[in-house]
Amino acid sequence: MTIDAHQHFWYYTAKDYAWIDDSMKTIQHDFLPADLEPILQKNGFDGCVLVQVNQTEHENHDFLKFAQLYSFIKGVVGWVDLRADNLWERLSYFKQFDKLKGFRHIVQGEPIGFMQQESFIRGVKKLLDFDYTYDILIYPKQLKDALHLVRECPDNKFVIDHIAKPDIKNKGISKWSNYMKAIAQHQQVYCKISGMVTEADWNKWEKEDFYIYLDCVLEFFGIDRIMYGSDWPVCLVAGAYEDQLGIVQSYFAQLSETEKAKLFGENATRFYSL
Repeated sequence: MTIDAHQHFWYYTAKDYAWIDDSMKTIQHDFLPADLEPILQKNGFDGCVLVQVNQTEHENHDFLKFAQLYSFIKGVVGWVDLRADNLWERLSYFKQFDKLKGFRHIVQGEPIGFMQQESFIRGVKKLLDFDYTYDILIYPKQLKDALHLVRECPDNKFVIDHIAKPDIKNKGISKWSNYMKAIAQHQQVYCKISGMVTEADWNKWEKEDFYIYLDCVLEFFGIDRIMYGSDWPVCLVAGAYEDQLGIVQSYFAQLSETEKAKLFGENATRFYSL
């Protein structure tokens, strides 16, 4: 299967999606499965992984309903309170849903040190007992915390979303690359090549702006631990689906067909057990 390993849906309200400010008017409306399905088909994808947006269990159920109705949604990454006293009960409950593959927390919105909390680490470790993955969503300033987390959880399956959001707009790379290299030495960690256009200058980026970051990701993680994701519809603030996909296709054009198959589906299928 060819898989877009990172995308979202939502019923837009200003209250529930306050982070979508007026600079992002392009995405201030509903985005639903019927909107994405023809785009995936047009670009040669068999399916996708639907990733949480809001930190509510209610959203998990909405997404799982979508996954039941639309076969192209191959897996769902949801949210659960990983620090809750009843976490074991909640994970036991969610295990009935075959398409729920893992969880994510919006750590990029939390203070530095959040992922070093014992309660959080303990919660992440519990995911292992249910064969759930964990998506790491952070800014570069939180990479030190991420390194601590993966060291503490050597048996968990992790994937770093959006290559950890380096400051592409201002060409910031050194601190980001040093920590990414250290994290990549932990073989249980994968990396999503996704979400990059939103970290660049939305109005005047070039494909080449991203290549130095992709050089690092490919060198550090290798072809077996990277996966493509669009971050649709968030990516639309900086370009069409085809625009952000074109960056990845252009950079990896020299790969063999076998290697491309890993990047565009096989690795995501293996990681999420799709």
